[in-house]
Amino acid sequence: MTQNLFCFGLGYSAQHLIRHLKAQDKDWTFSGTSRHQPDQPLGHMDTHIFDGTRPLTQTAELLQDVSHMLISIPPGAEVGDPILHHMEKQLSELKNLKWLGYLSTTGVYGDHQGNWVDDETPPAPTSAKGRQRRDAELAWLQLWHDHGLPVHLFRLGSIYGPGRGHLNSLQAGNVRKIVKQDQYFSRIHVEDIAQVLTASIKAPNPGQSYNVVDDQPASTPEVLDYLCDLLDRPHLPPIDIKAADISPMMRMFYSENKRVRNDRISQELGVTLTFPTYKEGFSHLVKSLPK
Repeated sequence: MTQNLFCFGLGYSAQHLIRHLKAQDKDWTFSGTSRHQPDQPLGHMDTHIFDGTRPLTQTAELLQDVSHMLISIPPGAEVGDPILHHMEKQLSELKNLKWLGYLSTTGVYGDHQGNWVDDETPPAPTSAKGRQRRDAELAWLQLWHDHGLPVHLFRLGSIYGPGRGHLNSLQAGNVRKIVKQDQYFSRIHVEDIAQVLTASIKAPNPGQSYNVVDDQPASTPEVLDYLCDLLDRPHLPPIDIKAADISPMMRMFYSENKRVRNDRISQELGVTLTFPTYKEGFSHLVKSLPK
């Protein structure tokens, strides 16, 4: 039976999910949205323009046969979630939807001074972007409560993988080793995001949330030093955050400190991460570099 995935936002994570699903099952069709018409067709998929300023043309007709939906467009300060802002009514009336995944972030947990949070920790965002994310989560969950839309929340750590992350920044020479004592970040390889989403698609549990992070939170200096060792390069010079000239957004990023557990993806979905820590993930990326 053909299954139809529609992605609001055909970005990095969505395209990896599509490749993952294609490799497992040929009975999938794919379509989605982009802010601009792509320069090249995305794997013969139907691509529709959605820039957040107006609804899709003929939304109900376009989505009526969609069985699965992925949301990866972030909320904004003015309208909140742009999809719900423009198309909530049409989405609430979908009858054939079996699964909807909303990609959120671990930023909804706010700052925990480096302590652990898990899937049961109540969100307590401390930044404006974190509050926007939590508001969007609640708005999507309201569609589940009110209309039975099969909404699942996925709170992602910092995403890395081919073409994205510290390795690329290091190779491009545009990364600095900012040091803040006892600062942790949680990460996730994009292939493991695809694996988690696929497992959820196979075992839907509407209303559930999942922390999608690897097993080892680590500081940025630790990761950069490891990468330099893999590349046989000298370590970058440390820069104390108090003396660093960084953007307000980056300073906000460093203002939140927590270690995130991922128990539910293994206990409920049965996922064994392909890259359980940044070491396996970046080692694989370095080995895949052109010689």
